[in-house]
Amino acid sequence: MAENESQNLGDSGGQVAVAEAGTENTPERLDLKVEIEEVGPCKKHVSVTITESDIKKLRDETIAELSRETAVPGFRTGKVPERLLAKKFRKEISSQLKQRLLVQSLEQVTEENGLDPINEPELDVENLEVPESGDFDYEFEIEVRPTFEIPDYSSITIERQTREITDDDVKRARERYLAQFGQVIPHDGKAEPGDYIVCDFEFTHNGETIRKMEELTLQLRPTLRFQDAEIEGFDKLVAGAKPGEVLEFDLKISREANDFEMRDETVHAILTLHDVKRLELPELDDALLERIGVNTVEELDELLKDSLERQVAYEQRQSTRQQVLDKITEASSWDLPEGLVRKHVDNAIRREMLEMQQAGFSTQQIMARENKIRQESVSRTEQALKEHFVLDKIATEQNIEATDDDINMEITNMAIQRGEESPRKLRAKLVKSGMIENLEAQIRERNVVDFILSKVSFKDVPMDNFDEDDVESVNRSITSSILDSETSVQESEQED
Repeated sequence: MAENESQNLGDSGGQVAVAEAGTENTPERLDLKVEIEEVGPCKKHVSVTITESDIKKLRDETIAELSRETAVPGFRTGKVPERLLAKKFRKEISSQLKQRLLVQSLEQVTEENGLDPINEPELDVENLEVPESGDFDYEFEIEVRPTFEIPDYSSITIERQTREITDDDVKRARERYLAQFGQVIPHDGKAEPGDYIVCDFEFTHNGETIRKMEELTLQLRPTLRFQDAEIEGFDKLVAGAKPGEVLEFDLKISREANDFEMRDETVHAILTLHDVKRLELPELDDALLERIGVNTVEELDELLKDSLERQVAYEQRQSTRQQVLDKITEASSWDLPEGLVRKHVDNAIRREMLEMQQAGFSTQQIMARENKIRQESVSRTEQALKEHFVLDKIATEQNIEATDDDINMEITNMAIQRGEESPRKLRAKLVKSGMIENLEAQIRERNVVDFILSKVSFKDVPMDNFDEDDVESVNRSITSSILDSETSVQESEQED
């Protein structure tokens, strides 16, 4: 989840990049004086001193290079006196010298002190000045990868959930699939679980309205989930109500909501019911089968069964993966910087949504999972980052990578699942959105988990609560003033 964490110090935003070690014409080592101090979780304060003699040597080299490349009226290229160059191009020389000093010293500090950066250094390059005489001192803070020992995973025993797909499972999946072709028609009567309602919500806190949501169409399911809260037993709370009725109940805001002041606060919800509707499934005739792209009901059921089996595999993989990760990270007592965790919250969400897309989950199921993740985003992301660091270290030690074949196969499967675009077009979308890196990192980590799973012992247990469609999701926040779900998978798909 913390993929794309460069081991270089970037050069964007006024930062200075660390050049790759081992390149040709490696410069001489600088006589550096370095002091490193721990200033927080995975964070170090570094003070660097470059001696006057090293500065003079690099200044002379910079001027000599400029002399070979610069033409001045009255002189041939390469024949301009260095004293004249030093005077005429004082500002350019100073800038190039500072760049060379920083790049070379940062690379050397990183290499000699075993620093493994995960972010650019907090270094104010613009305000640094190399003195005309004397030593050059500068300092910066940098976040580094945590250091830890990989535990022995060969002795781990994992519970592996198993399930055979039944005819009833396929029948329910067919009904859910056909629902997208069905019609929601008015119902003259009381609302019942499974019905659709059209309603308004008003949320108040300490007597003041904090949010209104109008004309929501919701299916009555056991859980109604917002991005920062959820209502348990929602279908039973509304069951028996008729249009025109007003229902009131309380709910608690997630302790990890974006609005810090509202975390764990109780909010009062007022629901005004406008309409009750029911879903009428279409007849599965030849015309609909042709529209779906199959010849027979049996062929459709085979595709649905295959999708369910992939979902079982996904849930099995997630369960075993989580058990493995819990066991190999339970001894990871090191902390992570809060800023780093916050930075990767949205990335963590995007990656799990991508995995669910690949496994064939519906948009509603993905959105419900997304809202759940948002409610627990900080703790989940902190754990996910620890998992990433552990998996990354194992991948490095075992030389495990995501191959081109792995990536191409994954994209092909995703394209087939969507049924709307070619693998080439899907790859272009992933590249454009930046999610191709997410996909590559996801496959690499999955390969590491598969490697670990090949070493552990298994105990098979029945899979509980599979295929339960009991969450209705509203892709909005009750408390946040920020526009809802800017990073949601659903909105990005609509934009595409």
